[in-house]
Amino acid sequence: MESALLVHRLHFAFTVTFHYLFPQLTMGLGLLIVILKSLALWKNDDRYNVAARFWARIFAINFALGVVTGIPMEFQFGTSWARFSRFAGGVIGQTLAMEGVFAFFLESSFLGLFLYGEKRLGRWGHWWTAFLVFLGSWISGFFIVATDAWMQHPVAYTQAADGSLALSSFWGLILNPWAWWQYAHNMSGAVITAAFVMAAVGAFYLLERKHSDLAKIFIRLGVVTGFIFSVLQLFPLGDQQGRLVAHQQPVTLAAMEALFKTDTAAPLVIIGQPDTVLQKMDNPIVIPKMLSFLTYRRWEAEVKGLDAFPRDQWPDNLPLLYYSYHIMVGLGTLFIAALLVAVFLLWRGKLFESKWMLWVLLLSFPFPYIANTAGWITAEVGRQPWLVFGLLRTEHGASPGISAGNGLFTLLGFMGMYLVMGILFLFLIRRELEHGPDIQVR
Repeated sequence: MESALLVHRLHFAFTVTFHYLFPQLTMGLGLLIVILKSLALWKNDDRYNVAARFWARIFAINFALGVVTGIPMEFQFGTSWARFSRFAGGVIGQTLAMEGVFAFFLESSFLGLFLYGEKRLGRWGHWWTAFLVFLGSWISGFFIVATDAWMQHPVAYTQAADGSLALSSFWGLILNPWAWWQYAHNMSGAVITAAFVMAAVGAFYLLERKHSDLAKIFIRLGVVTGFIFSVLQLFPLGDQQGRLVAHQQPVTLAAMEALFKTDTAAPLVIIGQPDTVLQKMDNPIVIPKMLSFLTYRRWEAEVKGLDAFPRDQWPDNLPLLYYSYHIMVGLGTLFIAALLVAVFLLWRGKLFESKWMLWVLLLSFPFPYIANTAGWITAEVGRQPWLVFGLLRTEHGASPGISAGNGLFTLLGFMGMYLVMGILFLFLIRRELEHGPDIQVR
């Protein structure tokens, strides 16, 4: 059973990680496309419309791959995680259904109008289609995050005689405070991804000396929005998300920081290697008292370490959790530093001639994907050993009738199919980049 459970976990981890490569860009691009359309109306400059049409094509490719890779995850709840579905389906079925029925159809319907209805809809009608595509993608994101947030911090449920859970308050589920902070943190990360991708494409075109006017629009919008949301991601969004973890899942905070011993005036570990055998940090670089202050706003506050909790409640892969969390925070800090320099050069009017900074922007685009993935690993590994925190342990949620061999066979099949889809995606994106924005400006 343990080997089957491991395969089930690896299978879902692979599919959800691959899937999220696509919606994080579409959700971020949804906002940036609305900004481009708004600038076109405000400045009466059709170059922004051309830019919006170009990014809408990128959006559509990502959206299509996101749908294709997202649907199998819904089925995995019933195949690999049947006992979890039976236990929690009465609650999470509400948000998953609303994501599919309302947000998905809103987003996909108006995406078609945005791509093909510009001439018939007029300037304001086309702006509204862009806004509704953005709204649909962000509503879709909310319902998915609300589902995960309930698993992190279960609220608004009652337990039936057979042990399964039922929803007691729809608004209690939707207004879960964990959901709103996690949602804001997640969507900010999506905008950062889109901003870096947009700035990278603009830098590529400038370095290639192609589409210079539009490339400057891409860089300007990407750099400014990326800097704003990178700062917001650190504070207040990341700060509040961290404080929620500290109050609701203190064992997770201790594992994220590899704090083995309860401590007053606890230091913040910048970098180091956790030794889970000897339960200590090797080669740590620390800021004294900072963890206590960030968590409880008091320099001398006590922070519970892993020694305050039974061993069977510790996250089961502490090194992965520790490194994922520090990769996320470290990359987020680097984003602020790099974009601060870019904003300064933009303000001085030197960014577009600074080849070294253009290369930095071009080569930086993979790192928001890494940071977002590390953030989700932090959230999901940090919740372990629980599927629903405090209510259902992971080993009790898997399907008992699926063997490790069957699960591994399916996982290998998915890896092969997703490899083909990944190659197709790269081909389509490369073709769009080679074609570039439409030359005609109406």
